[in-house]
Amino acid sequence: MNDATTSLSELKQRVADFVAERDWQRYHVPKHLVMSIIIEAAELMEHFQWVGVESVEDVKADEERMQQVREELSDVLAYVLSLANALDIDLSAAYAKKMDKNAAKYPADEVKHWD
Repeated sequence: MNDATTSLSELKQRVADFVAERDWQRYHVPKHLVMSIIIEAAELMEHFQWVGVESVEDVKADEERMQQVREELSDVLAYVLSLANALDIDLSAAYAKKMDKNAAKYPADEVKHWD
């Protein structure tokens, strides 16, 4: 599995199968899933809490740390996918619509430089 060959639909199905095989649907309600996203995002944030912008290359060069980052990011994604499943959200459509809204709100020629 990799980003170039795996669809969002396949990822959503994989997490749905995982949840169903364990009979966890009763626990995967929106409130719990949103809380889980936040918890996992906080765990991901810990890996960058005291890292300056210039030190990100140090994180990327540390394979053990990068493995932890990949795992935490995957946990966030799993809960996002599960929430989308629980709410019947087409993530691709929602993402495209939101990016169009962002493009209109932040035109590149007007906000390219923040300083």
